[in-house]
Amino acid sequence: MHEFVYLASQSPRRVQLLAQLGVEHRALLPHRRENAERLEQERQGELPSDYVRRVALAKLLAARTRRAQRGLPDAPILAADTTVALGRRILGKPADAADAAATLRALSGRTHRVLTAVAVSHGPQSLLAVSTSKVRFAALSEQTIAQYIASGEPFGKAGAYAIQGPISAWIEQVEGSYTGIMGLPLFETRELLARARVRIGF
Repeated sequence: MHEFVYLASQSPRRVQLLAQLGVEHRALLPHRRENAERLEQERQGELPSDYVRRVALAKLLAARTRRAQRGLPDAPILAADTTVALGRRILGKPADAADAAATLRALSGRTHRVLTAVAVSHGPQSLLAVSTSKVRFAALSEQTIAQYIASGEPFGKAGAYAIQGPISAWIEQVEGSYTGIMGLPLFETRELLARARVRIGF
């Protein structure tokens, strides 16, 4: 039984959600010389479901290499990727305020999907699960969009929003995994960690 898992993510939400599971973790973050953002680059014509799987596995592979290079003790590694999809279109992290506004206008009054892929190393194996949820926004006024962007909340987040933030007051309906929308679906994560023989708090 493994007493901890390496977490290959800088997301405070994933740290919080792992703690909810009672799973001990150690951060396994990219060095400054690593181009971690390169792993998230889209490929032309790639479907959101294929994209999120590919990126999660690429993050896991990079973290495996990182652990070996640093000579760290062997233990399972957890990596994840969350993407927001409107039909076949992937809505990534906004590049700037104009991009965030365009994304939020596209989501306004519509239902979109949030896909989170979780990848866990188990010896030489890579275990993978994908959670898909649906989120419907009420109509967002230009004033609401401007105020939300001014708060700084949209930046660094797929789809330009975080469901646990103030934008939740404009979310009409959620279907699926709330924790998956946050960035780490706990049901799928618990199952993968159990298969990888990681100690879970309950």
